[in-house]
Amino acid sequence: MTLPTSLDDLLKLAAQTGERIAPLAAGTDAGRDDGHESYRILRESGLLALLVPRHVGGAGLGFGDYWRVLAELGAHHGAAALGLNMHHVVIGALADADGTRLPPAAEAFRTWMLGEVVNGRKLFASATSEAGRGAKLRGMRTRYRLSEDGAHYILSGRKSFVSLAGVADYYVVAAAADNGTEESGEDTGEVSHFVVAADDPGVTFGAVQHMAAMHGTSTAPMTLDEVRVPRSRLYLGVEGMSLFKVVREPHWMVAGYTGAYLGIAEAIFRHTVDHVTASPARAESPVVQQELGRMSARLRSARALVHEAGDLVTAERGSLEANAMVHAAKYAVGEVGPQLAQDALRLCGSAAVSRSHPLERLIREAQFAHVMPAKPQECLEYLGKAAVGVNLYDARAFAW
Repeated sequence: MTLPTSLDDLLKLAAQTGERIAPLAAGTDAGRDDGHESYRILRESGLLALLVPRHVGGAGLGFGDYWRVLAELGAHHGAAALGLNMHHVVIGALADADGTRLPPAAEAFRTWMLGEVVNGRKLFASATSEAGRGAKLRGMRTRYRLSEDGAHYILSGRKSFVSLAGVADYYVVAAAADNGTEESGEDTGEVSHFVVAADDPGVTFGAVQHMAAMHGTSTAPMTLDEVRVPRSRLYLGVEGMSLFKVVREPHWMVAGYTGAYLGIAEAIFRHTVDHVTASPARAESPVVQQELGRMSARLRSARALVHEAGDLVTAERGSLEANAMVHAAKYAVGEVGPQLAQDALRLCGSAAVSRSHPLERLIREAQFAHVMPAKPQECLEYLGKAAVGVNLYDARAFAW
């Protein structure tokens, strides 16, 4: 199908797709199914190409509007929205480079990868996190080296949390250059990304982790055992630039989750309002109305910040203010979800803790914004460094 290009039409498509996958959320969360049906529907919808430039068949969304669409999906099925975001995290750099003249190898890579999304409806995912390090790029233990014939890169290592495990067609794997320090985990800035196919020899996945929430992200450990990757699948054809890219333009690596968690917060508020209005006497209570007003104010404040931050990235990608704003937005969304969850518990009582009610799942899901990068303390540290004038373009200023 051809994606619409206007934001209003894309939001309608997201709402329609969300309505199709919403009934699947509870069963997947309870472990009654693997959640793959939701991703089949997302593939079918064409939403995998939200960021793909219009001239090659996508919607060509900017970062701010992408967040708006993701929030609409997140309000229907939070885990699926997070999974879809993992796809777009690795498409984002290609979208950012649209209109930029690239070296031949990078141009060939971009053409191939976008073609896989548009024509093949292929789903991509990110494989970065490692045990004890999270998504940090420094000290990466997954290593790569060039094959003796120079035709392939050879990757070995283990990733601890890979979303869309067993669902995606390709995984963009972060790895450090093999300089003989893999046993010590010595720091290295030579981090690159490689596209590994799900069926490449040497790629295996462990069991999907039964976490307290987000089972629908299909997250599992990934092992790479001497996986041979053609040189053409080096991300954008450039080695050693991943850490530099994250520091200069952190919006995809640290803030892509924000839209999905805003959607989850929106859903908590909607379900709380629905529960209250089902009882006219409660709905007419000034005390209850004030509680709902507090929830509305909190949500509106976070939404406004998210929209402003996303639009600033679209307008001034990589600027110090845009980078600070995405950290502020991520922090605000991570705070507002749990706040609304507590409000919902007070207003809805047993409905909020009953497994038969969507609120119970949403309340659990909202808590997990704090474990997705950037974590609250990392957001605050970034904003504090900005306030005192630290050079935020210096990779040495961060733990990444």
